[in-house]
Amino acid sequence: MRVDLFDFDLPSDRIALRPARPRDSARLLLVDGDHLADRHVLDLPALLQPGDVLLFNDTKVIPAQLEGRRGDARVGVTLHKRDGPRSWWAFVRNARRLRPGDRIDFSAGVSATAGERGDDGSVRISFDGEEPAELLIERAGQMPLPPYIASKRPIDAADAEDYQTLFAREEGAVAAPTAALHFTPRLVEALAARGIKRETVTLHVGAGTFLPVKADDTDDHAMHSEWGRIDPATADRLNAARSAGGRLIAVGTTSLRLVESAAGDDGTIRSFEGDTAIFLTPGARFRAVDGLMTNFHLPRSTLFMLVSALMGLDVMRRAYAHAIAEGYRFYSYGDSSLLLPARTSSVTDRRVTRA
Repeated sequence: MRVDLFDFDLPSDRIALRPARPRDSARLLLVDGDHLADRHVLDLPALLQPGDVLLFNDTKVIPAQLEGRRGDARVGVTLHKRDGPRSWWAFVRNARRLRPGDRIDFSAGVSATAGERGDDGSVRISFDGEEPAELLIERAGQMPLPPYIASKRPIDAADAEDYQTLFAREEGAVAAPTAALHFTPRLVEALAARGIKRETVTLHVGAGTFLPVKADDTDDHAMHSEWGRIDPATADRLNAARSAGGRLIAVGTTSLRLVESAAGDDGTIRSFEGDTAIFLTPGARFRAVDGLMTNFHLPRSTLFMLVSALMGLDVMRRAYAHAIAEGYRFYSYGDSSLLLPARTSSVTDRRVTRA
């Protein structure tokens, strides 16, 4: 499909620079088939049914944004994907100044050595010394806010809490699974009282999620890969819940992409551990999920393509036009939507890489 079909104009004042407070007071656009309704996140228990399952991503964001120097040149490093005990693939500002073997000096006495360059332009960074890389990153890094926020205001102490979800446990993400940022203890309690179940999986979100689609056609886009895991017991519980008539509602595109990567042609969810580069575009058949809770995404992005695959491009263009007109807040710290498709269509583009 032509990428320009997924374009839309978004006024800059619709980009949220801070989350709603309290988090669960954010607005929520219900898209039920082709019906739109304005709600709030706190209404979620009433919009779901007992026996439904909310699927969360329990990844935890690490302080993956580092500023350093190579000699007299400043170098900005955003860690992207782990590649060993001491090595990460990273997107580097001023990467043309780096050659394999160059040393980068960060703050707090932390240094790293540049390695080879990947096909996507990233650079392999290996941290020097004997201390665990996690400690070095914690010492020298800061929270890696998305560029559409970081370009408008400084990262500060509040972001260390604001950019982590209530379910964050497994360290390794360099971007938050932002749909879950809206959840609070009182909302979780209300969902449990309603009889709505909760499960977690792990997908370490990479910085590639913010990369623009540069191709003119979706067939020519090379999707970034991310590491994820669904353990056998979780897969069994998800299958049992669906067999009993419960709907599986993914909270965020990350948990959706992982569970769809693990699902077979018959819809059975299997245990999974490895990389996934699944790319869902309109016409795709969703095998495992029955709905999605997600924030509002960038134009021409793979994530807007994903929600258009789930609901239909015309429906999502109308939903986004409504959200813009009604003053919804967009992107990572913005408002949310609950997408419940009326039906599922045929398979087209599914690119999955497993370990």
